Amino acid sequence: MQPVLKIESLKKYYGKGDSLTKALDGISFQVMPGEFLGIMGASGSGKSTLLNCIAAVIKPTSGSIEMNGKEISKLSGSHLAEYRGKDMGYIFQSFELIDNLTGKENILLPVSLHGGKENADSERFRKITE
Repeated sequence: MQPVLKIESLKKYYGKGDSLTKALDGISFQVMPGEFLGIMGASGSGKSTLLNCIAAVIKPTSGSIEMNGKEISKLSGSHLAEYRGKDMGYIFQSFELIDNLTGKENILLPVSLHGGKENADSERFRKITE
C-alpha cells in the first residue's frame, strides 16, 4: 500500500551564516491511507513551516515531499495550481473570512474557484460542516 503523504529528509533553512535558522532539519515520516496525523509543538518549532512546504506555499531547502505518489517539488504552473486547489487544503492560523459572505459561502468560495460543483445543499458539504 502506497503512503498518502511521504516526507523524506526534509530541510528548510532561513538566513545565512550566524543568522541561519533551521526550521526543519531532516525530518522524515509517512502517512498511510486511513491514518490521522497530529502535529504539535512549541511556538517556532516548525509546524507552520512543515505545512507550508507540504502545501507548496514555500519550497524546502532540500528533501522530498510526495502526496499520493506525486513529487510536489517537481510540479509547476497549472499542475501546481491544481495540486493546491484540489489535493491540498488547510486552515491558516490567522485566517481571513470575507465579511459580506456567510460562513457557508466562505467555505464554498475556494471550491467554486477550482471548478467544484458542491453547494450548501450537497451531501459532501453537509459532511464537511458537521
